[in-house]
Amino acid sequence: MPRKIHLHGAPLQDGTYRKGCEMGPSSLRTAQLAETLASLGHTVTDCGNITPAPLRDISHPNPAVHSLPIVTAWTESIQAVAAATPADVFPIFMGGDHSISAGSVSGMAMVPSDKPLFVLWLDAHPDFHLLETTASGNLHGTPVAYFSGQPGFEGFYPPLPRTVDPKRICMIGLRSVDPAERAGLKSTGVTTHDMRRVDETGMAALLSPFLEQVKAAGGRLHVSFDVDFLDPSIAPAVGTTVPGGATFREAHLIMEMLHDSGLVTSLDLVELNPFLDERGKTANLLVDLVASLMGRTVLDRPTRSYK
Repeated sequence: MPRKIHLHGAPLQDGTYRKGCEMGPSSLRTAQLAETLASLGHTVTDCGNITPAPLRDISHPNPAVHSLPIVTAWTESIQAVAAATPADVFPIFMGGDHSISAGSVSGMAMVPSDKPLFVLWLDAHPDFHLLETTASGNLHGTPVAYFSGQPGFEGFYPPLPRTVDPKRICMIGLRSVDPAERAGLKSTGVTTHDMRRVDETGMAALLSPFLEQVKAAGGRLHVSFDVDFLDPSIAPAVGTTVPGGATFREAHLIMEMLHDSGLVTSLDLVELNPFLDERGKTANLLVDLVASLMGRTVLDRPTRSYK
């Protein structure tokens, strides 16, 4: 079915020390994300880039935490855009580092709907740190803890009238988890699948039960896709590379299964750092993956010319 798609750029790079993610939205536009989706029959509107809300003078007792005022300002503005999503629109939030998901996911949870929100987190990292547990202070490691209602964000991040139940969150592709995150994930009931489980079981066997859970609940599904979910050999444009990620076919299989399910209602594309890319290799792959999510099949995939 043709969809009405809105593209939102979120050029936030303050959730990490490494610069370059602010160019992610431009790179996806250059790789013709809008044109590719339109060629599949969708109506695409590029809404431009979101801008941060006014900064507040805030700090946290954890001295490692940095860039809190600007990340909070971005979270507030992204959250407002997401929460205002019309019922017939499929929003794609183009990051930016993964801290944009503090705003995009929490905002999608606020969209008026009688359908519960589920989240598929495709990432090498769970991003489940509290403000007091992060040792690096990089706030791109905190969004899932925030939008799932974990303690310690009050007075720092925007208040949450509605959170995402941790039992409605599924993470696939994990291979770098800190001890504090591991304890939090276990205690809250988030479904986690590391790459060993992927190797032993396969992507389809892990994703299918979660999709059945979403379907049984009559839910909406937000997909948050981090470039480091992919193996760095096929997607080098990320500052948090971890060897042993998803292969080209594993990633496309997930996207094709998500399309077949008809459950996905919103999407994040995050941590794309064009400064680290190889002639647009990663950006082009992301566009291909989104095309699979939005209806392109294996038999429809065009042959690329490298002349």
